[in-house]
Amino acid sequence: MTRVAAIDCGTNSIRLLVADHDPATGMLTDLDRRMTIVRLGQDVDRTGRLAPEALERTFAACREYAGIIRSLGAERLRFVATSATRDAENRDDFVRGVVEILGTEPEVITGDREAEYSFTGATRELTGRPGLPTPYLVVDIGGGSTEFVVGDGRVHAARSVDIGCVRMTERHLTRDGVVADPPAPEQVAAIRADVDAALDLAAETVPLGEARTLVGLAGSVTTVAGIALGLPEYDSAAIHHSRIPVARVREITESLLRSTHAERAAIPVMHPGRVDVIGSGALVLLSIMERTGAEEVVVSEHDILDGIGWSLVVDAG
Repeated sequence: MTRVAAIDCGTNSIRLLVADHDPATGMLTDLDRRMTIVRLGQDVDRTGRLAPEALERTFAACREYAGIIRSLGAERLRFVATSATRDAENRDDFVRGVVEILGTEPEVITGDREAEYSFTGATRELTGRPGLPTPYLVVDIGGGSTEFVVGDGRVHAARSVDIGCVRMTERHLTRDGVVADPPAPEQVAAIRADVDAALDLAAETVPLGEARTLVGLAGSVTTVAGIALGLPEYDSAAIHHSRIPVARVREITESLLRSTHAERAAIPVMHPGRVDVIGSGALVLLSIMERTGAEEVVVSEHDILDGIGWSLVVDAG
């Protein structure tokens, strides 16, 4: 049995997985899985730098995670950082802080590597399931970027593009630090235009129309799924592998973009850190479904974090 710890630090959230790998069954078993909204990518799209307050929020979460990792006795740790740190001029400040707290250097990975980890984490349990034909298109809608990966048992093509719920909200829905509540039609149209342009870029590398099953990852997708399922509170087990039709995604997206901050905050499955960015994230998902012609999205709670965990197992082997 090998005990591993994986940390995924994105633009909006930082997440921890501690799991045991049983070589006899080939399975990863969760011991602890948690997420903290830290908004590391705050204003990075505008300034090109990580804000001091965003760094401190992230370091506070790292200190909490370090205690959990020590208490559970994980043998191996991998810390992966994605879009916000790729873009930031002062990412060395981030790296130093993480090393001081966790004793390991964060790997600021490329978008392609991020896509590979996401694909592995999302599809390892799906392969061979009836009603979910390959190839898969895995879409990981993050805070700063979205990854597109097509493959079956392996990755065939991948592309990361700079559309994410935080980036789109800050670029088009925010003025003087205040998010439009609700956004005006022209603001929504501006997000649509950015997403459409990014989809054109993704399609240059990834054959979006060839996939037969769309798999959606990350908080924007899982939140839309929780709303679609009418859950009284966030329930990861109920959301995992749920299948949400495009008509329902469209209905939810339009409702979110018409609603006020208070109305979104009152949705039972809504994490407080997603209230201001969920409209943009849902619109990215809807645009992808419309572009690819997907009739439904298969929602996965397993994603890049699980892919990082599996990479530690493979490396150990």
